[in-house]
Amino acid sequence: MNALTQVAHGGAPWSEVYTPTYRFYSPMGGVEASGCFKAIETPAGEDGSGVERSVEAAFAEAKAAGLQRPMVVGVIPFDKQQPSSLFVPRHVARLAPLAPPTSVCGMPCGKALHCTEQPDRDGFKQAVCRAVDVLRGGQLSKVVLSRLLQLDFDRAPCAATVFQGLRQQNPEAFHFFMDLPAGGVLIGASPELLLRQNNSSFSTNPLAGTIKRMADPALDAHAAQTLLRSCKDLHEHRFVIDELDRQLRPLCTHLNIAGEPSLLKTARLWHLSTQISGQLVRPLSALSLACRLHPTPALCGFPTAAAKQLIAELEPFDRGVFGGIVGWSDCQGNGEWAVVIRCGIVEQTRVKLFAGAGLVTASCPESEWQETGNKLSTMLSAFGLEREAI
Repeated sequence: MNALTQVAHGGAPWSEVYTPTYRFYSPMGGVEASGCFKAIETPAGEDGSGVERSVEAAFAEAKAAGLQRPMVVGVIPFDKQQPSSLFVPRHVARLAPLAPPTSVCGMPCGKALHCTEQPDRDGFKQAVCRAVDVLRGGQLSKVVLSRLLQLDFDRAPCAATVFQGLRQQNPEAFHFFMDLPAGGVLIGASPELLLRQNNSSFSTNPLAGTIKRMADPALDAHAAQTLLRSCKDLHEHRFVIDELDRQLRPLCTHLNIAGEPSLLKTARLWHLSTQISGQLVRPLSALSLACRLHPTPALCGFPTAAAKQLIAELEPFDRGVFGGIVGWSDCQGNGEWAVVIRCGIVEQTRVKLFAGAGLVTASCPESEWQETGNKLSTMLSAFGLEREAI
């Protein structure tokens, strides 16, 4: 996947020459983009108004330069006060839904020489205990804690090859591949749709509550039903749905929320899922609405501000784009944005993987550690690794 070399202009570029390649494939279709007409670093902020103004100005400039129906693509980080990683591409292809690759062509990843966990098992479990104490004190209803797995390989993995494998192994996901402005490549296969919008109609599919899938069909069916009956997971899921209801209802002429969560399966996990759809009462772009919803309690917690503060205190690393949103919006206000989970960043011979778990008062430190390990297995498998082998 070689990007076209273009110099970003019209505002401060991320680097002297930014040569981005961007891929986003969803069950509804795909977007492939290259060449940077204009880079946009404006932070999303609380309601997305700042970045929306920057994007609208970039669209006007792109149209004046002869680009028809410009689009903005990229990533907004978990912390909306941090700079966005968005750009208006010179070249865009809109694709019908794609079948995953039937075979993977390219070099294997090589050998993982070293693995660093931030935090390690004991550190993560201690953080969970501290978080649960805060939750039981009543200051918070839910918080999401994550951890980072850093792998150092004997040679640089080919991000494009890993991405093919990721698509092959997880055909139901939202797949994304993006050259990051600071260096490295973000790849992932997210199961979670934050927002899909077409004119005034939108849908979202929040996930909260997870259990590992089993190879035996009978055991797998039992695991799914266990999740569907889990008081802890249903309680955690309810916070997400109630907060999205609170945010969306004032913006809608009508809002449809499934009465009970259903099951969503990936290659390795079961999730509790609730389908939400609605009709906006006034025009609002997909980018603007996505920024308002992000981060949901599924990735942060509730209340949001207090959860973010506790995350900053307990996590020993900056999430960056992990837990952010990735997608696209066009000049007509339509777009699609997925949550940046089941993801990794390839930086030459170093790979960073992330996974999180939602905590409520009933959370068990060992169970939450196991849940993050199960989530990491999606990306580890794409790199030809299993957790037990590291």
